[in-house]
Amino acid sequence: MDILNYIDGEWIKPGVAEYVDVSNPATGELLAKTPLCGAAEVASAAEAAARAFLAWRQTPVQDRVQPLFKLRELLKANLDEIARTITNEAGKTFEESKAEMVRAIENVEVACGMPMMGKGEIVEDIAPGIDEIMLRQPLGVCTTIAPFNFPGMIPFWYMPYAVACGNTYVLKPSEKVPMTMQFIFRLIEQIGLPKGVVNMVNGAKLAVDAILDHPAIRAVTFVGSTSTAKYLYARASANGKRVQAQGGAKNPVIVMADADMEMATRIVADSAFGCAGQRCLAVSLAVTVADARNTFTEMICDAASTRVVGYGLDAGVQMGPVINAASRARIEQLIGIGASEGASLPVDGRGAVVKGYEGGSFVRPTILASVPRSGQIAKTEIFGPVLSLMHVNDVDEALELVNSGAYGNQASLFTSSGAAARKFRYGADAGNIGINIGVAAPMAFFPFSGWKESFFGDMHGQGMDAVEFFTQKKVVVERWPKEWTRKF
Repeated sequence: MDILNYIDGEWIKPGVAEYVDVSNPATGELLAKTPLCGAAEVASAAEAAARAFLAWRQTPVQDRVQPLFKLRELLKANLDEIARTITNEAGKTFEESKAEMVRAIENVEVACGMPMMGKGEIVEDIAPGIDEIMLRQPLGVCTTIAPFNFPGMIPFWYMPYAVACGNTYVLKPSEKVPMTMQFIFRLIEQIGLPKGVVNMVNGAKLAVDAILDHPAIRAVTFVGSTSTAKYLYARASANGKRVQAQGGAKNPVIVMADADMEMATRIVADSAFGCAGQRCLAVSLAVTVADARNTFTEMICDAASTRVVGYGLDAGVQMGPVINAASRARIEQLIGIGASEGASLPVDGRGAVVKGYEGGSFVRPTILASVPRSGQIAKTEIFGPVLSLMHVNDVDEALELVNSGAYGNQASLFTSSGAAARKFRYGADAGNIGINIGVAAPMAFFPFSGWKESFFGDMHGQGMDAVEFFTQKKVVVERWPKEWTRKF
């Protein structure tokens, strides 16, 4: 498959020398080659978007959302084919890929409400005969630098809101998973957007740096590791751009002794091992409280060891591979570090081979028990199907453990106690909180709220935060003297 750029309404094969292989992580099959574009291609896309901005900004908001209604229907009609593409290039199960696109569609639906969401404010007579008005106006050219783990969903945390607000857009998909957006942009081609309103450039670091530096680009959104998020935030903001950069996570779940253990085990297993642990809201640390320790440990180890691993398009498969062989090697190395630090390995997923898919990058679900708090593994985002276990004596000690971490993306609690739940909800230092929930993913009309080292910026993705991020406020103070108004 040829991976093309989409610039100014045209599909363009970039004239670059370097490409990176895109392989099916379950089979090892070569699917495509991503062109590693650089400053010239980014400039072409940014300039096309800048040219399109003036007319798009002047388009009435009720007209700007009409193409999004069409896009919603096309995404729904092509849901299965998009999901198969995600599974083939990202390794998820087919159901996980479909669920990803359902969340993408939800964001398109919410952005269609921009005629209501984008309204300003007015106060008459702030002084005799003087009114004050606050208007929201678009920024200009905005961008998303997208990750590999949700190639269909994460661009829709941002792009539909920006476009509905009157901005134009440049998307850079992950070079590891370019095919999903190749398909989706073929749908976008059909919805009636003017040329240059949305554009796509493929590439890796050269393209990223060009986005961060290009003077026409006003806003940058990103999801990825904390180290890269810090780099992007520093460089883009130094160039005067708005930035929201979602970083890494080490999401803890607290399991109280009064929790429904069967439910807690099932949900925690789905969170820790779903999408092969490659999501920013995956539970990666389970902390048992008091008498929960033995029961939960036994049950979660059983859930991990019996999870069906394989190619995500095959029936009955519950977990697919990690993204590539390099990721598998990194995860297995970290499992080894955890064992060397003193953790036990009641379930060891290293060296996994799936019959018929011997070329796949598989790591089976892994449990690291009695992980020392001071060790590297207690602090490191593994980003794979690995669940660490710790133990504390009460909920206050659990909260202390949660809040001692560098990250603040998600924290969850399993309990039947309303008092414990309220204490946890009130005191946990994380932006997304789950109570008897394993993946506390906000609906599209709420912000995706990371804290601490998990997020850099002010306004988050989705909902009204997206409207705030993709618009700038203008305050008008006006007076119309009576002798002027009498003329009319």
